[in-house]
This record gives sequence, C-alpha cells and structure tokens, in this order.
Amino acid sequence: MSSRQAPTLQFLGAAGTVTGSRYLLTSPSGRVLIDCGMYQGYKKWRELNWQPFPVPAASIDALVLTHAHLDHSGYIPALVAQGFTGPVYCSQATFELCEILLLDAAHLQEEEAAYRNRRGYTRHAPALPLFTVEQAHKALTLFKPLAVETEHDLDMARVSLYPNGHILGSCSVDVEVEGRHITFTGDLGRSNDLQMPAPLPPRYCDYLVTESTYGDRLHSQVDVEGIIANIVSITAARGGSVLIPSFAVGRAQLLIHILSKLKRAGRIPEMAIYLDSPMAIRATRTMRAHQDLSRFTAERVQQTTEDVEMVETADESEALASIQMPIIIISASGMATGGRVLHHLKRMLPQHRDCVLFAGYQAGGTRGAKLVAGDGVVKIHGREVSVKAQIESMDFLSAHADYEGLLDWMRQLPVAPKGCFITHGEPEAAGNLQRELREQLGWRAEVPELGESFEL
Repeated sequence: MSSRQAPTLQFLGAAGTVTGSRYLLTSPSGRVLIDCGMYQGYKKWRELNWQPFPVPAASIDALVLTHAHLDHSGYIPALVAQGFTGPVYCSQATFELCEILLLDAAHLQEEEAAYRNRRGYTRHAPALPLFTVEQAHKALTLFKPLAVETEHDLDMARVSLYPNGHILGSCSVDVEVEGRHITFTGDLGRSNDLQMPAPLPPRYCDYLVTESTYGDRLHSQVDVEGIIANIVSITAARGGSVLIPSFAVGRAQLLIHILSKLKRAGRIPEMAIYLDSPMAIRATRTMRAHQDLSRFTAERVQQTTEDVEMVETADESEALASIQMPIIIISASGMATGGRVLHHLKRMLPQHRDCVLFAGYQAGGTRGAKLVAGDGVVKIHGREVSVKAQIESMDFLSAHADYEGLLDWMRQLPVAPKGCFITHGEPEAAGNLQRELREQLGWRAEVPELGESFEL
C-alpha cells in the first residue's frame, strides 16, 4: 500500500493540556473522531471552545467515545450545531451518562448566560451558552451504543470497546483502519480502585494513544477512610460543616460510599450527608442500575441509599444554608467551575469553622486549583470572596492510573507498538511519561502538539 493511502492521526485537543480530548483519524475509508471533549481550566484553553472546529464538522463520518466525562464528550452538541450528523458510538452506560451530563451542561450554560446578562458582568452582549438544551437533545439522537468486548464492522472502520476501569461505562477504544490498529486508552483506571474493576489488558495495536494525567506522579498509599474521617471529625468538633466539591460522575458515588461506611462504623459523628447535585443524583441512580459493572455489592448500594439525602430542587439546596448543626455536602462541580457548589462556597469560604475538601484533580486555572494553591480571595459570580475556611485536597482518590499504573498496563501488550502518542496531560506529566516509556520500555514515544498530524 502506498503512503498516500496511509491513515493520518491528528491531535485536535488534549495536546499540551489535560482537557479537551479530540483525536481525528483520516483514511480513504472516511474520518473517525475519537472523543469530542470540552476544554476546561485556563482561559486560553476555554476560549478554544468558542472557535470553529478545526475541520468541517460535516466531513467527520463517525465519532467514538471513550467515556462520558465532559472533557471527552462535552463538545458534541457544539459539533452537531456545526454540521456533524454521523453516529456517535460508545458503551450503553456511557450513553446513559451522556444523557445526564450533556443535558445538565447545557442547562447550566443557559443558566450562567442568563445570570451574567441579568447581573451585567459579561464582556459579550448578550452572553450566550456554548450550546443549548435543544442542541444537546439533538446530539443525543445520534448516539448508537455498542456492546463491549466485541468487534464491530462499521462503514469506515472496525471498532472494539474494552472496559478500562475509569468510570461506569468507560472503555479503551481500538480502531482498525486500512490495516492499522490504533488503540486509545481513554482515561485509564487504577488496578486497585475502590469502585471500578481493574482495566482489561490491552490487545495488539500498531499505535497507542495514551493519557498522561498522572504521568509524573505516583499515588500515595494512604488510609483514605482514615484521612476523611479525621477531617470530618475535626471540622464537626469545632461546629463546622464540610463541603466537598466533587465530579458528579464517579467521584460523587465513591464519596457517598466512603462516608456511609464511616458513619455506620461510628468513625465520623452522626451528621447528615447531602448529595446536592441534580447531575450527580441522576448519575448515582444510573450507577445503581448498573451495579454489576462496579465493585459494590447490592447490600452496600442499599446502605448508601439509606444514609445519603438527595437534594433535588434549588429550593432544597438553598435551605441547606439554614441548617445550624454540622453537615456534609457533596456538590458539583469538582473543580468549582460551576453548578450549585458555587453558592455553598460563597457562604462557607469566609467561615473559619467550615472546611472545603477537594476530592480530585484540579486543572490549572480552575477555581479549585486556586483554592488548593492557597489563594486568599477567589472570584465567584463576579464578586470577590475571602477564604477563611480550612482547605483540604485529596488527590489520592483519583480514578486515573499513575505513571507506574500506565506502564504496568502497557507492559501487557503482546508486542511493543510502532509508536506511542502521549496526550491528555500537562506538559510536565506528558514529558515524564515519555521519558519513562523510553527508559523502562524502550518505546518510541511522541508528545504531539495541538493540531499536529502523523502518518500511520
């Protein structure tokens, strides 16, 4: 086969950053986009959400999703609005979670735009959402769930999905085009995750595209339950409440599992636990419906149902502010970039007795990253809020493999790939993983730049 027929792989996102995953495979058979994420974090990245897609959306024949998190799926409605009409392939659980996340994201964006217009703190007149609820609904009609661990012969490629242990429904994706197998790890989970089974071993591939979120770090071997119990108990003892900004899918469900377990064991005070995020509540119900895909037993799921109060409405959320005794609130978003958690932060950050406990990775430039870094003032809804509350961070709850976990997974490949592309990581993380791959495995590894293309 001549080089003119060789497929090309172009990195349209998650290059130089840990967000906005978008990988385009172009071959004589057509164009397949792997993931279609929204940019989060620093302003220079977020502004890319408002740029036209780098290739005509109508020229893309199909989209394959690794999982439902917005940095992998959140740009789909915008792509559809620009002319994409092809199928969106993913696992059944990913589709069900995307129904929740995309509609919720659209609703929040519409609310935020309306709020900015009412309060007048916008440089754009009027402020607009990236996409609307109507556009999200339209995008969801294109989804076509696929069975996992099964090869699917599609018009433009053969596609296989293999569970990778990150969140419910998440998968690594193997795409075969023009005789080349390209595997995309997606966000690879941990072998010892408290909630999800270990990732399935990789299959043969010619090229590997790997994430590197924790490419320069090793997860601490810590007593997770003990640390959380200590923070909650100390805060309650001084009369304070604990606010946990949490990712709505995956992390929130793990947290309510841990807190329920601690409460039943008497390791934290007898205090109410509230899940205040409509999206997290819906995701929790979806995860309960797919309990067989997690490590949790049916009995454990039932116990968390009894121990955690679901805060459904905005009025119920506002009523939490009037509770005088110590409570625990889990609310989205996990990086404090939007959602109901912002209203709780405005109220609790100035209070010495309260604690804000971040429960996951904080991308650079986010409000969560600034709080974890020790900023004494943060801006919320256009107003400065002083930070007097105790700020804690638990990055050991991550659902991402660290660099040893990534290497251990890659060692299971039957043969070394011809090339490995390192994405979805900050420059230091991607660079370190590149060195480890070269030194430990002797692999050829590249760290692509945004927009860069490679012939396979």
